[in-house]
Amino acid sequence: MGVRDEALVPGGTFLMGDAFGEGYPADGETPVHKVRLEAFRIDATAVTNSMFAEFVASTGYRTEAQQYGSSAVFHLLSAAARPDILGTAAGAPWWLNIRGADWAHPTGPDSHWQDIPDHPVIHVSHHDALAYCVWAGRRLPTEAEWEYAARGGLVSQRFAWGNELTPGGEHRCNIWQGTFPTSNTLDDGHLGTAPVKSFPPNGYGLFDMAGNVWEWCADWFLPKYYRNSPVDAPQGPTIGSGRVMRGGSYLCHASYCERYRVAARTSNTPDSSSGNCGFRTVARTESTVVDN
Repeated sequence: MGVRDEALVPGGTFLMGDAFGEGYPADGETPVHKVRLEAFRIDATAVTNSMFAEFVASTGYRTEAQQYGSSAVFHLLSAAARPDILGTAAGAPWWLNIRGADWAHPTGPDSHWQDIPDHPVIHVSHHDALAYCVWAGRRLPTEAEWEYAARGGLVSQRFAWGNELTPGGEHRCNIWQGTFPTSNTLDDGHLGTAPVKSFPPNGYGLFDMAGNVWEWCADWFLPKYYRNSPVDAPQGPTIGSGRVMRGGSYLCHASYCERYRVAARTSNTPDSSSGNCGFRTVARTESTVVDN
């Protein structure tokens, strides 16, 4: 296994949740509440294609998308012949169900991960992320750890770098510009995923804590959890409708999914995968062991 690029996040207390009243009510981003965490080490970037390929080469692991035989690809990115396009997602026709789309073929059977080794791995379910963690001796971050790390030491700011989306006109993350889902002006330089470290890191040295790909967390998702969340190292609810995802993706846009804010949260079922969801990991230590 290669040398892992990770950062130490110091222990401390922070205010978790949406301080601006901008969150989607159904997501449960409020109330803002105090959380206290011990120090932990977290990947500086999302797990990349080359990192995941090392895991697959070592174990022979087959992701759930590979087992199902298809996965969801954004329509403007499709690298598949028409017979391999099996349909569209209900209520979201910009998602194509493409036969042969998986982590190794990110936009369809006519694409390959080796062409973009430094991009975040995608088409990875929560189950797949846990399998990687077992192999790597790592774990997924709790939702509280993820948000604390994403804030980078800033207090109650909107984004991982401050309150302005494009300070001084500079893009700080890979999200959608233009009219979603038909026209992307590519002002930030990317239509789909971007190589990790394409944008400046936050105060803790972490990259892409907004945009690029959604990142799985360890927690079950329950919108009302913040009402009774414990102060010390919250582990999330014991039940939920899916697993928490954080950070937003290259498809997020103010008109559709403004979840690249640092407090934003959503979820998906643990077996789900798509062309805009990945993960990063946290080091296991005796003092911070989370049962995923």
